[in-house]
Amino acid sequence: MKKKKVVVLTGAGISAESGLKTFRDTGGLWEGVDFMEVASVEGWAANPKRMIEFYNHRRKQAFGAKPNPGHQALVRLEEAFEVHIITQNVDDLHEKAGSTSVLHLHGKLSEVKSEGDDSYVIDLGDKEIQYGDTCEKGYQLRPNVVWFGEAVPEMETAMRIVEDADYFLIVGTSLVVYPAASLVNDVPHHADITLIDPNTPDTYPFRKNITIIQENASTGVPKFVKQLMSDHV
Repeated sequence: MKKKKVVVLTGAGISAESGLKTFRDTGGLWEGVDFMEVASVEGWAANPKRMIEFYNHRRKQAFGAKPNPGHQALVRLEEAFEVHIITQNVDDLHEKAGSTSVLHLHGKLSEVKSEGDDSYVIDLGDKEIQYGDTCEKGYQLRPNVVWFGEAVPEMETAMRIVEDADYFLIVGTSLVVYPAASLVNDVPHHADITLIDPNTPDTYPFRKNITIIQENASTGVPKFVKQLMSDHV
């Protein structure tokens, strides 16, 4: 019997509980920095050295982070369901937890790519790059992260994953960042939608068949998983 399909869209809220603040609030040296200066194509053009330093800092921070109960609960779903995670986060906490199908919409902190050749991508782990580090063709290496002003190359893949979901779970995102937020429009009408986020209003205008759990990911996701696994038995 074919397993039912659970698609999970995760945002910054689930990573924040593992100690990873968003780029808007990284703390320390970068606290109060305008995110457009370090997360946009204009910022890269104006000061690539600064952006490289910023992502070196974030890469090191993410490398040491550990998955929380929210990440771990999603792994347990794979015992009974076909699970696909679509994440807006650029850390690898889902992979660290053990999830086997993770699509990164906005790239990965651990990776860098050639400024002039998108096919040239290498994984650095927690290592740094410097301004002047280039690929074999002589192009500057840059973070493999989607910045404001750039297309989201994995968006079409994400839409195909969502279009035949039986369950759609949204975790730790307020659905205001596009185009990722538009994925809810591709969810089949028969699918159950659940949104887990402490800052979500009681109702949402986009769909009627939606359950809202106003909790953090580390508590809300395990509850959701336990209930779904119980219903499935």
